[in-house]
Amino acid sequence: MPIAAALWRRRATGRRRWKTIPGGVGGTEIYLRHLLAALAGIDAGHEYFVFTNRETGADLVPSGFRRLPQPLRARFRPARILWEQLALPLAARRVDVLLNPGFTAPILCACPMVTVFHDMQHKRHPENFRRADLPVWRLLLWAAARRSALVLADSEATRRDVLRYYRLAETRVRTVPLGVDPAFFRLPRRAREPLLLAVSTLHPHKGLDGLLEVFAEFRRRRPEFRLVVAGLRGFHAQALEARRRRLGLETAVEFTGWIPREQLYELYARAWAFVYPSTFEGFGLPVLEALAAGLPTACSRIEPLATHAGDAAVLYEPGELLPAMARIVEDEALRARLAAAGPARAAQFSWTATARATLQALQEVVSTASKK
Repeated sequence: MPIAAALWRRRATGRRRWKTIPGGVGGTEIYLRHLLAALAGIDAGHEYFVFTNRETGADLVPSGFRRLPQPLRARFRPARILWEQLALPLAARRVDVLLNPGFTAPILCACPMVTVFHDMQHKRHPENFRRADLPVWRLLLWAAARRSALVLADSEATRRDVLRYYRLAETRVRTVPLGVDPAFFRLPRRAREPLLLAVSTLHPHKGLDGLLEVFAEFRRRRPEFRLVVAGLRGFHAQALEARRRRLGLETAVEFTGWIPREQLYELYARAWAFVYPSTFEGFGLPVLEALAAGLPTACSRIEPLATHAGDAAVLYEPGELLPAMARIVEDEALRARLAAAGPARAAQFSWTATARATLQALQEVVSTASKK
């Protein structure tokens, strides 16, 4: 019997479908890759279908999950939006629940949906968005929040923002924290190089302009240090490169762009310390990755970074980055304490826990729909 004929009935083998995103898109892709792998590790009782686009490699989809390639290039945003709104609802008629892992969802969909919100930056800091994109983004996210049976937020800070801006019932928005890649806990504790590491997409809200200014001052007394910023070239990349030239830091600061995961692990293993100057975050996964690697870390005192890092990192207020940077580089007692506290703190966040909470949300939505 086709499952579409029993859409609101609970079955022993539920079917779930996923939208995917193109390779090399930052934190949302990391989230999806680890979530899928963790779900494959804990759930053998349901059937999973994963929609992929032309840019997505087969390695995204775990063994046992069915990959459904689609004839579109997601980098062409209008085509991706049209496919999501017109083609996806037709396919989703055959499933028990649809998980939308990155903010947006079909406005009209016959099956119940769960949508993941990684942040609410378009509401908190609309100035960081292209003016032409913002109205469409606002409409799609508002519709996704209103049409979804459950919204999953990466952090309690994001959950509060969703509730504040969309005025949903509290029971419809749930916090499901992200996890930490176990590979970071296993990185070798080799001799560190005079290298400061920041892992961040080059966007305005990441605080990288201020980081360059402070690093230029820091380097006057510690000229042996270099700064590596690893992350995708966002739409603030050219401005940051111009600032680097103006400060005379061309040979001292490297913007790597997107790099393979193995190269990122190598940077965490080599670095002397980690800095994260972001002014807004939905979760801030790189901070927990640095803690897991035992890397002395300084990050801005904002939520959710402050809650996630606790006393395992140096938290600084605006204007205090320079002394914070000096402490994690020069204070050996502090460095030893942070190197020990970091992995213990990061161990509280696992992708298995993320997968279990996500699976529970999907099952609850299917159960509720079957009773209607």
